Amino acid sequence: MLSAILTVILQAAAGATLGKMGAALGAGLAAIGAGMGIGKIGASAMEAIARQPEASGDIRSNMIVSAALIEGVAFFAVIICALVIFV
Repeated sequence: MLSAILTVILQAAAGATLGKMGAALGAGLAAIGAGMGIGKIGASAMEAIARQPEASGDIRSNMIVSAALIEGVAFFAVIICALVIFV
């Protein structure tokens, strides 16, 4: 289902300068959103470690996993936007 939607979006935007501009905007928003999300995770993790220092190992590992997942989604969004621009 998702691949069909992405295929339709890519076909609609191919060859249109407006589609390329939208893809560039989408890549920028994905990067900004990922930065804000990872920053919020880091801030929340530091607050949690300050409240419960004995749980710092678990909190830190969960923070790293969450940040990696957000980074993966942002990378996927940037790749989709690059496909819109170059395909």
